[in-house]
Amino acid sequence: MAAIYPFKALRPAAELAKKVASRPYDVLNSKEAKVEAQDNNFSFLHITKSEIDLPENIDVHAQIVYEKAKENLTAFISRGILFRENKSCYYIYELQMNGKSQTGLVCGSSVDDYEKNLIKKHEFTRPEKEEDRINHIKTTGAQTGNVFLAYRNVTEVDALINKWKERNSVYNFTADDHIQHTIWIVNDEKTIEKISTLFKEKVPCTYIADGHHRAASAAKVRKALGGGAPEGANFFLTTLFPADQLYIMDYNRVVTDLNGLTKDDFLFAIKNNFSITTAKKAFSPAKLHDIGMYLNNQWYCLNANENSYAKDPTSVLDISILQNNLLDPILNIKDQRTDKRIDFIGGIRGLDELEKRVNSGEMAVAFSLHPVTIQQLFAIADSGQVMPPKSTWFEPKLRDGLLTNLITSAEEE
Repeated sequence: MAAIYPFKALRPAAELAKKVASRPYDVLNSKEAKVEAQDNNFSFLHITKSEIDLPENIDVHAQIVYEKAKENLTAFISRGILFRENKSCYYIYELQMNGKSQTGLVCGSSVDDYEKNLIKKHEFTRPEKEEDRINHIKTTGAQTGNVFLAYRNVTEVDALINKWKERNSVYNFTADDHIQHTIWIVNDEKTIEKISTLFKEKVPCTYIADGHHRAASAAKVRKALGGGAPEGANFFLTTLFPADQLYIMDYNRVVTDLNGLTKDDFLFAIKNNFSITTAKKAFSPAKLHDIGMYLNNQWYCLNANENSYAKDPTSVLDISILQNNLLDPILNIKDQRTDKRIDFIGGIRGLDELEKRVNSGEMAVAFSLHPVTIQQLFAIADSGQVMPPKSTWFEPKLRDGLLTNLITSAEEE
């Protein structure tokens, strides 16, 4: 069963919360982060993307970058921008976007559960991305990135969280991207105990929705520290969302060329496994197994033939159907993780971005996909399989800097 823990969050003073809160480190490159943090000395990007405070030609994985992150974190604490909670608490985090809201529980999740696969995965991780987070955690002594977990709804947990939200929040602001962030502190001992007990008794496992590298890195940091690992390294920073509140967006593809084929030859080859119809406007698939394609200023709908895919949890995914029936055999893209001819466009950018990339001549063809469902994610994780890379895009995203887990008790260092 799932073991979760309250923790003493390192967090900003209420009046500084909006200035401190930053978008996750992995959705911005260094140039974008520097622009976003410009004229904001309170931005948490000075800690998560500390290369912005170093010369532009710096290797972002150099040790000096992690040391700068530690220096900046220490400065934020000494200046009173951040302070540590005086007791272990749970935190409730609500996000609102476009009239929709979702609420999660911020807590520590057990590294032991991760290693026992009670926290289930659906993606492979890349060693270089793990190493980056390992170095950041070990140098700063802090888990600054939140792992987004999902679980099947528990009525009693839903009711308890909704009841607590009737109280005053500690943070409530709307960020520049119009997403509203509201956080409540659960500091009542009986309520904390009740939450812990409900998860222990009612939640057999949780699922990583977003943050596979952050979770893997936290586990490897504890292993590296060995018997001398501080108590805070035994769990990692997570926010748990009930399944019925999650919003998964499409994660689309663009490809640089048609592998030497003419447009007509390419369309003819596709007909082996798909029915093709033209679309009068940008095509966003309304159901599974329909795939949109943009080629030469024309949108198409590709409907997968039923004999073109197996019925196991991974093969039935639309991105697997696209990979096995088009990207690999026709465009010769064998591995989406490593092939430089393919790029990924999060659904938050819209279909206009696909058209823009193709119309500019940078890309030859684009594909729009129906979002993976949470039921598909659970089924794949339960089966022990993994999804193709870049299969899910979750929105809205949690902000870094509002709640941080120090793995040591020496926050004053």
